[in-house]
Amino acid sequence: MQRRTFLSASAAALGSAALASAQKPDMVRIAIIGMGGRGTQHMKFFSKVPGLEIAAVVDPDGNRTEEAAGWIKQNNGNSPRALADMREAFDMPEIDGVVIATTNHWHTLTAIWAMQAGKHVYCEKPVSHDIFEGHQLVAAARKYDRIVQGGTQRRSDGHFRRAMQLLHEGKIGDLYLAKWFFPGRRDSIGFKPEEPPPNWLNWDLWLGPAPKQPYHANLVHYNWHWFWDFGNGELGNNGIHLVDISRWGMQKELPTRISSWGGRFGYKDQAQTPNTQNVTWEYPDGTAIVGEIRGLYTAEPMSWDFFGSKGHLHIAANGDFQITLGRNKEPEAPIDPLPDVDHYANWIEAIRSNDRGLLNAEIRETRLSTAYCHLGNIAYRVGHEVTFDPKAEKFVDCPEADALLKRSGRAPYIIPDEV
Repeated sequence: MQRRTFLSASAAALGSAALASAQKPDMVRIAIIGMGGRGTQHMKFFSKVPGLEIAAVVDPDGNRTEEAAGWIKQNNGNSPRALADMREAFDMPEIDGVVIATTNHWHTLTAIWAMQAGKHVYCEKPVSHDIFEGHQLVAAARKYDRIVQGGTQRRSDGHFRRAMQLLHEGKIGDLYLAKWFFPGRRDSIGFKPEEPPPNWLNWDLWLGPAPKQPYHANLVHYNWHWFWDFGNGELGNNGIHLVDISRWGMQKELPTRISSWGGRFGYKDQAQTPNTQNVTWEYPDGTAIVGEIRGLYTAEPMSWDFFGSKGHLHIAANGDFQITLGRNKEPEAPIDPLPDVDHYANWIEAIRSNDRGLLNAEIRETRLSTAYCHLGNIAYRVGHEVTFDPKAEKFVDCPEADALLKRSGRAPYIIPDEV
């Protein structure tokens, strides 16, 4: 598709989508872009949302779209379009929103293109591949006035919602520290040779904004997470969920000082990102968030801990929480959680009401949490503590870190300076 044609169609679609939103359509139609493990989960979750139809499934892997379309036909009764190029879905006027479960390096451009075409967006975490992309993502959401939900679904979980409420009400006093731990055991991915891409894969579309490079089987379909051109390591993969809850509890925006230690320990393989990583994000008032990813063997479970002037709040992996106050060694009596909210239906409800204020994970919030992951990875990659200016979104006297704020992109898959 020519870019001029796409933008013309986008402008027309924006007008029709805005009208549809204002009229609160009975049926909301979506396209799911990226039919891997997470995209397949989205397909199954969204297929249960009343008043919703999956009208298209998109992936450069034709095997995936064929299988997904067959599942929808069998379970929902309609026959969605199976597409390789997402821009074809953006040209479908009947589609109200898109669900993005692509590789990380495609998230922001997919979302911006979708919004330019008048579509609302549900974007999996991390919602950007670098700091600049995240800034442009929020700018596009505001310019096109779209309903954009981030995939940080714990913000809809009743246990976490209650725990955050208690923190914000001052239950454990003034907060000075949040700590989280993620045990993401990862085995060696070995080494895969360069070879021609398989005939079922559109390699140029899969690469998209990433630099042109040879295909090897450690990229398609999951281990791309561990290569800087495509993923953001475990910090961006799973760590963002823990960052998001920590930042939510602490009620923080962007930090000013970041340090990170880690490495790829225990084996030698083709991957680039650390399998073990500690990050500290600090603020001018002396408070901090500290996170740890342990990629080798451990029996310690995932958790969050918040420390305040009156006590300590601990959250387990399943969301159960307990509070210990003062010098007490026994926790307080359990407090009931708030009701759970369906994170996917929450997005659809906001689309129907044309009200982004209803969203539990509005894109600005998920973008900020994603930025923490980028900042932690940048500190790791440059090998020393960095100072960050949140207003300018640049580092202080560190050109090597600034160089990692924005990638150059690859035509025609380039994040625009003006969205």
